[in-house]
Amino acid sequence: MGMPLKFGMFVHWGIYSLTGYHEQVRWRFFTPRSEYRKLMNSFNPTAFDPDEWVALAKNAGMEYICFTTKHHDGFCMFDTKYTDFNIMNTPYGRDILKELSDACRRGGLKLSLYYSNPDWDYKYGYNSKSSHQMPEPGDIEDIERLKEFQKNQIRELLTNYGDIYTFFWDIPTRIAAPSMNEFIRSLQPRILINDRGWGDRGDFSTPERSVPDGGKFERYTEACQSVGQQSWGYCRDEDYFTTRFLTSSIDKIRVKDGSYLLNVGPMPDGRIPERAADIIRRVGSWYNRVKESFDGEPCALLADRSLLTTRRGDTLYVHIPEGLVSSGLTLKPIDVRPKSVRLLNDGRELKYDIVTRPEDKDWTTQLLRRQTLHIFDVPADEFEKETMVLKLELDGEPIKI
Repeated sequence: MGMPLKFGMFVHWGIYSLTGYHEQVRWRFFTPRSEYRKLMNSFNPTAFDPDEWVALAKNAGMEYICFTTKHHDGFCMFDTKYTDFNIMNTPYGRDILKELSDACRRGGLKLSLYYSNPDWDYKYGYNSKSSHQMPEPGDIEDIERLKEFQKNQIRELLTNYGDIYTFFWDIPTRIAAPSMNEFIRSLQPRILINDRGWGDRGDFSTPERSVPDGGKFERYTEACQSVGQQSWGYCRDEDYFTTRFLTSSIDKIRVKDGSYLLNVGPMPDGRIPERAADIIRRVGSWYNRVKESFDGEPCALLADRSLLTTRRGDTLYVHIPEGLVSSGLTLKPIDVRPKSVRLLNDGRELKYDIVTRPEDKDWTTQLLRRQTLHIFDVPADEFEKETMVLKLELDGEPIKI
């Protein structure tokens, strides 16, 4: 199975992109199935270039792409024999998943597959125990039939598109059916499965749009966030997150030894919106410059808990996800002199000393008056748009953790 990959691109794409609103647009506006199905007749993403997607992800330091093969609306972005509501019956008429799979293979990226448990198009897809359900009159709750339908499609997904890195169930069914994950592993034994399926914790956890409390994750964890605040799919009037916010979020997850999926929602023609692509490029530039800091072990070392630390041998990395309010930084309780201090974001050396600063709150307490490592002239204003990481090369002297 190997080591889990650490940074990937999530892609939410389907016929809902035609509305420019949200991937759950049908649910938001109570659109009848018959009306929503008509979108299929207009879906023709002739500008789709999977090699461009792969290049964007790869240049950002990403190692895999997780693609939405079927979202809650039930529309399949792959060639399936088990519903006519799929990409082959659009004007485009080609298997998008196959094209993306081939591009990932050419570009050296792994491919992961997202698959929704709710299916608003399938007559037997209703599950009264779960959420995100949208049954219509005449629909029948038949869990066994739903499981069989899913297995048939999973067989297609896991036999027709090469090696798959992870399988991303969405919306837990709240029904214990271990045979579902067992079936997935029977087709691809090395695959990793998330925790949103059929009553099974799977192989990894999936916090969404949040950073869990605590230190190093106890199990493989893949956090996910979108470049926009409003939607995962294409939203015409999206409120895009700042680079500062996203780098901080990624930093906090990676310091805990978690993985991170950053999502984009392509437009109806297949292109990733330029603002979203620019965010991937800017976040990727930062990630490539500081990613060595994530190879270290997380350690709770500093008195200021807003500062996070990772350590690799004699190298200590200090992460500043919340930014600085001044150009100076005191790293209590470190009282040993490092060989060097660099700002990993651009490699510049920083001035430092072991001192007692005038504003030290312990100044009036004789027993607590001690010298600690202080960093001077940190270019906080220059890097206010991204998370700063300091690299301290130690001189063999022990720093207690």
